[in-house]
Amino acid sequence: MIAVDGLTKRYGKADDLAVDHVSFTIEAGDFVGYAGPNGAGKSTTIKMMTGILEPTSGTVIVDGLVPSKQRRELNQRTGVVFGQRTQLWWDLPLADSFELTRRMYGQDADEHVRHRDRMVALLALGPLLTAPVRTLSLGQRMRAELAVAVTPRPRVLFLDEPTIGLDVDAKAEVRRFLAELNETDGTTILLTTHDVDDLVALCRRLMIIDHGRVISDGTVDDLRSRYGTTRQLVVDLVDPGTIDVEGARVVRQEGRKVWMQFSRDEITAPHLISRVMAAHDIIDLSLEPPDLEDIIRRIYRGET
Repeated sequence: MIAVDGLTKRYGKADDLAVDHVSFTIEAGDFVGYAGPNGAGKSTTIKMMTGILEPTSGTVIVDGLVPSKQRRELNQRTGVVFGQRTQLWWDLPLADSFELTRRMYGQDADEHVRHRDRMVALLALGPLLTAPVRTLSLGQRMRAELAVAVTPRPRVLFLDEPTIGLDVDAKAEVRRFLAELNETDGTTILLTTHDVDDLVALCRRLMIIDHGRVISDGTVDDLRSRYGTTRQLVVDLVDPGTIDVEGARVVRQEGRKVWMQFSRDEITAPHLISRVMAAHDIIDLSLEPPDLEDIIRRIYRGET
């Protein structure tokens, strides 16, 4: 569905590379996260994939089209949602944004109504259709942005920080909707976000970009397995007290509950658990996976 080869974008000076010879492919129906620090090149990559920017060199093909040369045709097949910009008509009722989008895409009226009503139901937008967009809360507006963007049934959906600024409940609604859209409609989705919870909840594959280059590409589990050397064992003791076990250190304690950090390079989880159980009476224990946000932060810093 998407093929990127040697994609490069320069701004100004010859050595100012926003995107530096990036290459990857995305299959139809994939849900891919594209993460990186501010200024890493994420948004520039998306702008080249949508035809907003023309590459300095390299190629990008989306659904068989060259975005910068066939942008109008590509726009009929793709949807874009930027969390910090709106594509809705600010002073008009939300229903008018749906209708105006239908006309821009040339979508059949009956098909449009069927798909719009499904999106409205999935995102609980029915009571808001007659409300001017400017009166919607941020969470309501983001749900509306998504519904309007996907009602024309795009084959590819580009999302740039779609949950930015949303509360916990609104984020959960957006994630549920995107997961169902990908699963039910087979929509190919590329998501850029700083929210690690979005990446964990939604993406089967995660690419990390920094200084214009893709520095990691794999599943979330791959990242944890490859870079997540530090883990935590959480122990509930029968009696409150201190734990001192070789191979781990206590990083937090609340009454009977103790969090112990250890490196898999020094001791395996089963061996640590055996040592704890031999020295202490416990009620329960659990093993927490490596923290993905910490892993990504270390990759940014080049510590892995």
